[in-house]
Amino acid sequence: MTPPLPPRRNGFWAFLCTLGRGFNMARLVVINLVFFGVLFVLLLLLTAGVAGSRMQRALQSDSVLVIKPQGQLVEQYSIEPLQRALAGLSGETPRQVQLRDLVGAIDAAAKDKRITRILLLPDELQGGGFAALHEVGAALDRFRAAGKPVIVWAVNLDQGQYYLAAHADRLLVDPQGGVMLTGLANYRLFYKDLLDKLGVDVHLFRVGEFKSAAEPYILDHASTESKEADSYWMGGLWDGYLGEVAALRKLDPAVLRDDIDNLPAHIASTGGDLAQLALNQHLVDGLATRAELIAMMRKEGVPADRKGHGFRQVDLGRYAATVSNDDLFAPGVAVVVAEGEISGGKQSPGSIGGESTAALIRSAREDRKTKALVLRVNSPGGEVYAAEQIRREIELTRAAGIPVVVSMGDVAASGGYWIAMNANRIFAEPNTITGSIGIFGMYYTVPSTLAKLGVQSDGVGTGPMAGAFDITRPLDPKVGAVIQAIINKGYHDFVGNVAKARGKSYESIDAIAQGRVWTGRQALERGLVDQLGGLDAAVADAASLAKLGKGYPVRYVETPQGGLERFLGGLSQSASVQVMQSWGIRLPNWFARLPTLAPELQLLRHAKAGTPNIYADCLCSPR
Repeated sequence: MTPPLPPRRNGFWAFLCTLGRGFNMARLVVINLVFFGVLFVLLLLLTAGVAGSRMQRALQSDSVLVIKPQGQLVEQYSIEPLQRALAGLSGETPRQVQLRDLVGAIDAAAKDKRITRILLLPDELQGGGFAALHEVGAALDRFRAAGKPVIVWAVNLDQGQYYLAAHADRLLVDPQGGVMLTGLANYRLFYKDLLDKLGVDVHLFRVGEFKSAAEPYILDHASTESKEADSYWMGGLWDGYLGEVAALRKLDPAVLRDDIDNLPAHIASTGGDLAQLALNQHLVDGLATRAELIAMMRKEGVPADRKGHGFRQVDLGRYAATVSNDDLFAPGVAVVVAEGEISGGKQSPGSIGGESTAALIRSAREDRKTKALVLRVNSPGGEVYAAEQIRREIELTRAAGIPVVVSMGDVAASGGYWIAMNANRIFAEPNTITGSIGIFGMYYTVPSTLAKLGVQSDGVGTGPMAGAFDITRPLDPKVGAVIQAIINKGYHDFVGNVAKARGKSYESIDAIAQGRVWTGRQALERGLVDQLGGLDAAVADAASLAKLGKGYPVRYVETPQGGLERFLGGLSQSASVQVMQSWGIRLPNWFARLPTLAPELQLLRHAKAGTPNIYADCLCSPR
């Protein structure tokens, strides 16, 4: 008997089956490609890692540590590990240099017998504040104190780069380059006229005669009080700059100031030759091309490189990857970095979050290995409540018997001072920007804007305060009084907490508060900080307060990362990357840009509609 034939499928069903098989095959192909791609990279890294460890052991004697920092000098990376890793593998520069990595490498090199000198190439260093540069300069001085010279060569030096370069034993610039020192300035854009044309009404509520951060929204020029305050702290910062540079270069500060202020007259004497002018004014020790620099190094006994062309050297990235860490399992000092604007909630590294930064401090406190805590602050401030969340954790940490020392970086002003004030001791660099103890709130209404568009707002409420914070309605003076009362209370809390923490009267702190900005040295004179010094000094002081002996570890407490993030973070700094690049293995340049294909997402901000925003913020970064 002939078996029955299977039912025939119609053409549409056959098409769906074929399409399904195609999708399944495509899925398997993609999965296999990803799997074998990852496996290939892991094998490469394993091989490169072995080569990297050999490279560490093979670092030759009489080597020069070449430091060429590229990008911003930061306390903490804000670029994601994936982006840093991809940038390294594609040969691009991640455009950020972490301060502790740079200082750590210099200090390690001072003790490393294989490193005979440092060659610093600072042309591409950007955006480092004077306090951070002061930390690097101090590390260079420690290197020099070990009997090893520091040589600087550059094409063009701005005043931030020159502040670092002045620490050299020998400072050379290219004959076609020069040094450009101009002084400090703090110019801002003012938007009142624009907002008036748009019909936007900005209502500012503040306490502090000198609290000027929000003035651009209500004025078309800087106020007299703002100019007075800025002139004072910037004048102090510039005086310190001139004094330090003059001492390092063995110059008269008054002559140095005159040379800078009268640049147009002086430059005429050299026919526009900035390099020759720098040499005439003893800002540099000589003029040399890159080829002449290499010849000088060879003449002074630095061996040739393996190819016999240049000189024996190791770059910062490769050398930093070989620097070993302390025993992180022994009791020691924990460091929490608070860098960037202070915002509510959880924020990524490179920013301060009320919840996330407080959680880091709490994590350090609850770790039995933590015997002392250092809070490294580099922040102009931000949201008041977020700053208060962090301050409370500092208070709880001290109550738990763990001493807390604050180390101020470039800026620790307004909210940045708020989170610092309850520490056992506060350290600042002479050129740290701090103070700005004041509060302000801003509120916008747009009835005039709507009127320009032919739109009106009208209706009823259950009481006089109903709909009070509707931005489509004019601000009721009674509502303004409520907001001002809240701001007054915030200022009173700020000043009162500072007075209590510093052991002073409310009146004495109020006299130096009022939103006024100070340099670290000026703040020391007014009792707002305890001592001048950098991060190393703060860590040593914290260890002393905790009665730790010698050889204690210092560990950074940072946001927990997943396995992939830790792998990528390590990869971005690994000697393995250096080995892979030396083998000619590079990803295409566009690969490094994949994580930033949607930069508009970074523009999103958390906003609370219909409520006034209250800040302890300071727009006080000179240029």
